[in-house]
Amino acid sequence: MNLFSLPHTKAAAALLVFAFASAQAADAPSPYAPLKYLVGHCWKGTLPNGKDVDTHCFRWIYPDKFVRDQHTAHGEGHPDYLGESTYYFDSTTKKLRYLYVEIDGGTSAGDVEADATTLIFPAATYQENGKTQTYRSRWTRNGDEAYDVVTEFQKGDKWTPGWTVHMTRVPGA
Repeated sequence: MNLFSLPHTKAAAALLVFAFASAQAADAPSPYAPLKYLVGHCWKGTLPNGKDVDTHCFRWIYPDKFVRDQHTAHGEGHPDYLGESTYYFDSTTKKLRYLYVEIDGGTSAGDVEADATTLIFPAATYQENGKTQTYRSRWTRNGDEAYDVVTEFQKGDKWTPGWTVHMTRVPGA
């Protein structure tokens, strides 16, 4: 059955329901809204050793369906460290999630939560070469041109400082 085979009143009602549902979907906030300020830009920050620079570049993949974050930690005297996160909306759990893979074969996956200014990465496990490390991170927006990253690692039942990095937007990137 299609709309053209319905009597006019039923067709009008069906169109109204369709229009209302479409308007509600259009008004619903995107699950990617917390990441939107990052997308289309690259961000750089000096790592705590004072020598290596970490660069993250965010872009849409499959327009507005996923966000890709490709990052490179570059420093003198060692090969670049490369990693990539893909952010996606899990329609079953209704959560924004990520999958991270890196050049040495390490992986992690977890949820992303957000408040007005901060992306919150709750405890997740990183695995590489049969070893695991539990970590958590917070990315706090610092205006339109920067954000601050704080990462902690779990040791036993305590959280210990990992690193703090101030990331700034790379002009024209």
